[in-house]
Amino acid sequence: METGQIGHDNGHNNIFERSVQGTALISNGLSEFRNKRVLMLQGPVGPFFARLGVDLTHAGAVVFKVNFNGGDWLFSRSAAFSGVFNFTGELDDWPVYLNDLLRRLNIDTVFLFGDCRPIHAAARDVIRQSGARVGVFEEGYLRPDYITLERDGVNNNSWLPSDPAFYLKQPKRKLLTAQSLGSTYGKAAKWGMMYFAAATFGRMLFRHYQHHRRLGFADGPSWVVSFGRKHFYQRSENHVLPALTGVQSGNFFLISLQTKGDAQMSVHSRFKSVDAFIEYVMQSFAEYAPPDCQLAIKHHPLDRGYSDYTQLIGRLTQQHQLQGRCHYIHDQHLPTLLAHARGVVVVNSTVGLSAVGEGVPVKVCGKSIYDIKGLTFQGPLSDFWGRAQEAVPNATLYKAFRTYLIAHTQHQGSFYKQLPDVSYKSGVLWADHGLTASHHEGEGKRPAHRKQEQPSGLEPAHHHKT
Repeated sequence: METGQIGHDNGHNNIFERSVQGTALISNGLSEFRNKRVLMLQGPVGPFFARLGVDLTHAGAVVFKVNFNGGDWLFSRSAAFSGVFNFTGELDDWPVYLNDLLRRLNIDTVFLFGDCRPIHAAARDVIRQSGARVGVFEEGYLRPDYITLERDGVNNNSWLPSDPAFYLKQPKRKLLTAQSLGSTYGKAAKWGMMYFAAATFGRMLFRHYQHHRRLGFADGPSWVVSFGRKHFYQRSENHVLPALTGVQSGNFFLISLQTKGDAQMSVHSRFKSVDAFIEYVMQSFAEYAPPDCQLAIKHHPLDRGYSDYTQLIGRLTQQHQLQGRCHYIHDQHLPTLLAHARGVVVVNSTVGLSAVGEGVPVKVCGKSIYDIKGLTFQGPLSDFWGRAQEAVPNATLYKAFRTYLIAHTQHQGSFYKQLPDVSYKSGVLWADHGLTASHHEGEGKRPAHRKQEQPSGLEPAHHHKT
């Protein structure tokens, strides 16, 4: 998309174009949902959507939930929901079922997590045609202290503009310092194990459900492998960081891999797999990079137990005669690597945005909200190796972009761990900085005036409802 256009080249129909001010779904806190009727589809693993349901109910909304597998069901057992529906049909049945549900419940807002999941991709047009708003949650663009919430879509489906002048013209804002969450890994692992276990036991009921990645106890061996590999790499790669921050400082390019099956690759890039991306980068590096430069390919930490590219990288190293110049690394401290890298190459990972924030030249090989002139290198990858120093991010533009991003799409908090000093049960610092402490009390207790509320004639197709 050329400079000056609003939004990225995301394929949206023109009928849905609007001011970029519409990227923010929540501007003044959850009080905006008073007297609204909200439907929640699939959320993050764990109780986040149930807790958000409590917050929305206290704010005056009527909240409903749809489950697609046993994991969804496990975390939907909250009295905050005025109705819970188990969709047990096939994916082809889902749009008709959803359209009926939106009409019967008179829904005006739908929340979902991840707009590329098959059940959510199939729902998007149905929701828009109904006139309801779509609120899409995703992991934070700015990690680890934020989550993302945008109207209609996230990542390359976002309505964020690609014109750098837009951000530079925005009024100055003073942002609150983000509260540190600390590690969320333990909580995420706990909720994940519970979710996957429940999904396994619920397969008899949700027999048609197909998850966007492996689901259930089949993941168990991968968790064990991941744990073992983490400790193995800590020992076998303890020489890597000293070398890259010492003699090779400023002389290596960091390649940040994404997880196997990441929809951001399959939907928002031309690469069909991580393997294809590795092959593309290594061939380009061998042909066009200065001969004294090094290549450090960093494995995604959450993919440690699921994939291993040692053989592929070894074969390509031999094929392109990169012996001694190509390094396959794991679990190295990312901020330290960024501080010493000559440049960073990504498909569209948020690691690229972190690198931009650190002033490191970045080449995006897919489609991303931050692939903007002045922030990233706009030429081909073949030119990046020798011209990275020309693509140092504009600090003023980055600050303006980050400020706008936080003000319109980011909320402090985590899907897996509650902020300690926030009164919302969801543990997220929404735009009004939290409800009063009294709203905290009695989680799961629906206000008396909602207790009997149920739209007349509400009985979806019997083979989907339990």
